[in-house]
Amino acid sequence: MTQLHISTQFDSGAIEVLSLADPGDIQLNIRRDNASEFAQWFHFSLQGAAEVPVSLHFMNAGGCAYPKGWEGYRVVASYDRQNWFRIDTRYDGQVLSVDITPRTQMVYFAYFEPYSHERHLDLIGATAMSDKVQVRHLGQTLDGRDMTMLRLTDESAPNPLAQKKKVWLIARQHPGETMAEWFIEGFLERLLDEDDAVARVLLARCVFYVVPNMNPDGAVRGNLRTNAAGANLNREWQSPSMERSPEVFLVRQTMLETGVDLCLDVHGDEGLPYNFCVGTEGNPGYSPRIEALEKAFTTLWQNTCPDFQTRHGYGRTPPGEANLTLATNWVGQQFNCLAFTIEMPFKDNADLPDALVGWSGVRSKNLGASVLLPILALTQA
Repeated sequence: MTQLHISTQFDSGAIEVLSLADPGDIQLNIRRDNASEFAQWFHFSLQGAAEVPVSLHFMNAGGCAYPKGWEGYRVVASYDRQNWFRIDTRYDGQVLSVDITPRTQMVYFAYFEPYSHERHLDLIGATAMSDKVQVRHLGQTLDGRDMTMLRLTDESAPNPLAQKKKVWLIARQHPGETMAEWFIEGFLERLLDEDDAVARVLLARCVFYVVPNMNPDGAVRGNLRTNAAGANLNREWQSPSMERSPEVFLVRQTMLETGVDLCLDVHGDEGLPYNFCVGTEGNPGYSPRIEALEKAFTTLWQNTCPDFQTRHGYGRTPPGEANLTLATNWVGQQFNCLAFTIEMPFKDNADLPDALVGWSGVRSKNLGASVLLPILALTQA
């Protein structure tokens, strides 16, 4: 057996090695975000253990941000960084453990299937090839990365631009929730499919504003929930600043310029093994009109996509008690519009489990593609 080696020297890499002396007792700590106490994301490679039984122990799992998230959770692994699979995982209330005998010299482990900055750039580039798309540079992050927004519509459609519905999608405010950008990739691929009648009608009827990655710094740094300054972006929407949360400041400023008729903020949830939506029922401005729109949207989505459901979620916020620092609540209140937080599982969809991959990048993409139907229904001319 060659010497074991663990590396995090790549996009979103994150782990702390405590002991690598014994392949049967590799001890690790899940690393905190660079400027905050949040810890849950990990992504690392193990080299030199081909055909050797290894046991990995995440010693501080019980002290992470969402310890309930380890219950029923299974680590994802890959040999080629393209095909990710789940491995059996144990959690005793303190330590998270996995056993594996790698087939090859290199194996990668992650909290969820990663979505790299290179893939993010590929997504922007591929989308920009369409004549329906304008790429808008909003500004820069604290680490100097681009904040990029995609504007999508059919300019040749007879509908006057001023009368088109303004639909916003933002994703990955919490950078470790990589399923959110997978969702956006699936959404964009379908929306730009020229053979898809739903997409063609939507592009004629709406202007879409899409921010595939709200937190590129946190994503590259391997953070779970925060940006380079330690800001939880989904608590910055009432008073963002260029010094602490330029990502929110720039997107919020653009929303105020364009207006919003519908906003979907895409996330992942550590604990619940379901896909669900969170609305704005706690907002001071919540009305029967918004409630009816919420019901219509979620009912249609549930009826047309078996991966989406409405039975399980966070429960309803009491009237007037919404936290307006959250994107969905701020947008819904500011624009008096339909706004949802979409949550997907880090674990699996318990209604339609997949023993091999659990919830995955591909399944997130498919869910993103499926949301076109409820958007179509709610944007009828």
